[in-house]
Amino acid sequence: MAATTRTFARALRTSTRPALAAVPRAAFRQGGQRFNSSGPSSGSKINWLWASVGAAVVGGGAVYQFTPKETWTKLKKDGSTATFKDYQVVYNAIAKRLEEDDEYDDGSYAPVLLRLAWHASGTYDKETGTGGSNGATMRFNPESGHGANAGLNAARDFLEPIKEAYPWISYSDLWILGGVCAIQEMQGPIVPFRPGRSDRDMSACTPDGRLPDASQGQDHVRKIFYRMGFNDREIVALIGAHAVGRCHKTRSGYDGPWTFSPTVFTNDFFKLLLDEKWQWKKWDGPKQYEDKKTKSLMMLPGDMAIIEDKKFKEWVEKYAADNDLFFSDFSAAVSKLFELGVPFPQGSEDKKMTFTPTNA
Repeated sequence: MAATTRTFARALRTSTRPALAAVPRAAFRQGGQRFNSSGPSSGSKINWLWASVGAAVVGGGAVYQFTPKETWTKLKKDGSTATFKDYQVVYNAIAKRLEEDDEYDDGSYAPVLLRLAWHASGTYDKETGTGGSNGATMRFNPESGHGANAGLNAARDFLEPIKEAYPWISYSDLWILGGVCAIQEMQGPIVPFRPGRSDRDMSACTPDGRLPDASQGQDHVRKIFYRMGFNDREIVALIGAHAVGRCHKTRSGYDGPWTFSPTVFTNDFFKLLLDEKWQWKKWDGPKQYEDKKTKSLMMLPGDMAIIEDKKFKEWVEKYAADNDLFFSDFSAAVSKLFELGVPFPQGSEDKKMTFTPTNA
């Protein structure tokens, strides 16, 4: 069964790609992605989000491209600075490992890599300026032991050989680059990447409870995301990362995937949320929904909140009807998420890197 799932997922990843993703990649070649799919262990609050052209769509459609002549103040072993080409090499190494090591959920580590990048970033608090991806503090207790981060050791361990092969890249940048690679290699949109994160020690660990609770409704969702500086449109776009991955009963208590193709990034999460009939699952686990037709898919209470709220539902309907719009908005929102709280050098805003997917 696992082999069949991996074969099907590979076929989808290599034979289909939404139009928005395909055009930018061709242009790039000519000119030169949850909610949490497996949240905390039983007894802890359940976190549900890990998951959010030419080079990439950012904000209001602006396009950025990084040229190899420009460098960053990241010293490598030989004393030189890392360039675009160096980061592309690391991207390719992650993608190669994703292709070769297919023994994880549904045949791919990509969803859990996205969740790692999401959780590393989603702790940001705009009022205090604490948290965010700068620091990679999930390497330490107590943050690594937070209920919302249960199971993310799989993603960190997956990336460790890459870190050993390219020691000049910080864990902070590597985890985010892993998330970018995961989105793109799952047929998702191009996501711009700007390096410059530095690793910090355990004193910078954030307190537990900063990530969304799956059992809560729209008021809680807004409270969490507004704290990071997102609006309703961006919130719904980021929640669309539930197109990939699954929940695990041994981690969050919840169980099952959101879509029928949990290793391919699409707008199916929104389509299924609107089109399927959902009912409470009768089982001994926490409250979750199952699709009435097959009983093989699941939705969390927090997922259902975005169609119960009129303002959220407006964007759910738009993204369900237009995959290109979803990809555009998700790319912008997840890029913003990945950069929260990072002290990038002045003047680097228009020097974001975009990488060519290996399956493009």
